[in-house]
Amino acid sequence: MTKQVKQVIFWVGALIIGAVLGSLHVGIIDSVCDFVATVFTRLFKFTAVPAIAVSVLSTLAMLGGNKETGKIFKRTIMYTLLTTIAASTIAAILFFIIKPEVLSAATYEGVAADKIESMSSSTFLSYFITAIPDNILYPFVSGNVLSILIVSFAFGFAISKMEESEKKTAIMNIVLGFQELVFKIIGWIITILPIGIIAFTAQLVKEMSAGIVADSIGRYTAVVLSGNLIQFFIVLSIFLLIRGINPVKHFKNMIPAILTALFTKSSAATLPVTMDCVENRVGCHKKFSRFILPMCTTINMNGCAAFILVTSLFVMKNGGVELNLITVIAWILISVISAVGNAGVPMGCFFLTLSLMAGKGMPIGVMGVILPIYAVIDMIETAVNIYSDSCVCAMTNKDLKDLED
Repeated sequence: MTKQVKQVIFWVGALIIGAVLGSLHVGIIDSVCDFVATVFTRLFKFTAVPAIAVSVLSTLAMLGGNKETGKIFKRTIMYTLLTTIAASTIAAILFFIIKPEVLSAATYEGVAADKIESMSSSTFLSYFITAIPDNILYPFVSGNVLSILIVSFAFGFAISKMEESEKKTAIMNIVLGFQELVFKIIGWIITILPIGIIAFTAQLVKEMSAGIVADSIGRYTAVVLSGNLIQFFIVLSIFLLIRGINPVKHFKNMIPAILTALFTKSSAATLPVTMDCVENRVGCHKKFSRFILPMCTTINMNGCAAFILVTSLFVMKNGGVELNLITVIAWILISVISAVGNAGVPMGCFFLTLSLMAGKGMPIGVMGVILPIYAVIDMIETAVNIYSDSCVCAMTNKDLKDLED
């Protein structure tokens, strides 16, 4: 039995144990699982911020603005746009095939009204404004991924342009030493991650049996979930096959990251596990993984693009907007652009869509009907997002393999 087969059995066992524990409804067990799940979530967030910063900073500091950096960046953007446009387009097609029905006003009036109104008070542009740091500590204290990327890009590029000297060498030694330290801690977390998966699974099963995610609004949910599943299993597999990568093998290698994404519902929090899988299981060079994956955490959001498009069309349909071909194409582009700027955090897509609909004066009460089932949608979206990140990294690594040395 190979090492990878043993690992798969180990992870499946953790899922089964977690499901059993969650279905028992024993107070002390539920409390312990909630505690363990919270600890792991905080550990992921703790390691994600420095991992993003040092990965991008060190890679840019060493590569700078040379041709290698440009090639990696261009491939990343190309694959990101292609996969995200594909996800949004498939979602649009499914929307008109399944045809979610218009809700009666009584269905959504007053539903989660306070929460929806408070969430819609922020504008879509406000997120980008807050991403521009006004002090050096803000990005790291707030955990704003886009802001961390901006700072890391600026510092990394600045270091690369410094003249070779003892000062530059000292700075690079500190950066690379800190990077090694961060990834050593990440390695420890990965080792004990099955314990976290048991707790996450138990927590999810408990919530489902309590009815938190039991209700749905039928066809709308079918469009979102089926679009994400088609993107995950079919579209991304086609991309991998075209580049000569075995999609079944790649999927098996990414199982730990996929499971972590399902339960954390955060691309940023899952980043340490994604990096570990891509480097140690898929076999991508660190030059690519530590530059591409932190960037993709913010810009490569296949699942988010599909959600933004379907939900926007659904809300606008309830608001009496005629959904003709031009309108749909325009919103495909809007969903792609919005997804590229989305924060890789729980409910990031929900907030963005809510802001877009509030800005257009649409009946945002519909979003309140969606809110109870968004936990499940967010799980699937995040899994699609991080799997797409890994595909972009693997394809870029394959295309530019001659740059590894």
